Amino acid sequence: MIREIAFDTETTGLRPEEGHRIVELGCIELINHVPTGRTLHHYYDPERLMDPDATRVSGITDEMVRGKPKFAELAQSFLDFIGDATLVAHNASFDMGFVNAELKRAGFETLLPERAIDTLLIARRKFPGAPASLDALCKRFNVDLSERVKHGALLDAGLLAQVYLELCGGRQPGLVLAVETEIQIAATSETRRLPRPEPLPSRLTAAEEAAHAAFIATLKGEAIWKQYQA
Repeated sequence: MIREIAFDTETTGLRPEEGHRIVELGCIELINHVPTGRTLHHYYDPERLMDPDATRVSGITDEMVRGKPKFAELAQSFLDFIGDATLVAHNASFDMGFVNAELKRAGFETLLPERAIDTLLIARRKFPGAPASLDALCKRFNVDLSERVKHGALLDAGLLAQVYLELCGGRQPGLVLAVETEIQIAATSETRRLPRPEPLPSRLTAAEEAAHAAFIATLKGEAIWKQYQA
């Protein structure tokens, strides 16, 4: 079983080293690349003003997050949710940089950068020269963008989860996903047929059996059919 967390952040600006903070965090649990329905979503009071450009992108205003919990107050719930799972982000260095800046400020250990899978890098390798933004990948894979009027951490994490599944191969015919297999087993366990009390009679006629035995007798050496016959 592969457990991963697709996540996204919205921030007051572009650079944590300039004092910018996370204002929204959204996480979606994936098992074998498929969302399980478990999510984590928080708004935070960044203790500073939003940049106008950041508000234009996310729609988050100073009034919306004023009085919300501080990141430090909810940091442990975030760490408990992600556990030891691999993290999946689009432009992972941006989101991981902000998360680690917040964790460090709150007195927690930071996350190793190599713990994250960057779908932006995967997309650039798979489709060199093509647009690789989350919007562009959603359009490439026909992922519904109708609800994305503004950026939002949980909404974008959900879109990312769908894009990540497609980048991993998508729902290909014959691709066996452990989650779906478990569901199928659970659904059919009570209706599975019992063995027949008596086996069905053979459809092989006596004449066909005799002809087959005569053919085997003509084979030379250690033919495999002779082993079966024995």
